[in-house]
Amino acid sequence: MLEIVVAALDEGKGRDVKIIDLRGKTAIADFFVIASGTSDRHVRSLAGGVEASAKAHALHPFGLEGEDSGEWVVVDLGDVVVHVMKPPVREFYQLEKLWAETFPAAA
Repeated sequence: MLEIVVAALDEGKGRDVKIIDLRGKTAIADFFVIASGTSDRHVRSLAGGVEASAKAHALHPFGLEGEDSGEWVVVDLGDVVVHVMKPPVREFYQLEKLWAETFPAAA
């Protein structure tokens, strides 16, 4: 599933893709994948591409949140949760730093 997500983000020209390994650290997910899009439209397109690619591989997302604004869209695939954000939003929330501080070996 992780490879499908990363390939979809790469195909959509997602920027600064980071994978945070959460296995054994939390029950939320096994991985967070964080990527940036250049505009609202690009963020929505990247998230939509992840969703479409997952469905094409018979993986059905549990949820898709944030499409209305396009600032931050989350695609919940269960074991993999994908966060696609515009750079200012990503900088403000600093998910990579948050998870690195919470679980030092996670980032």
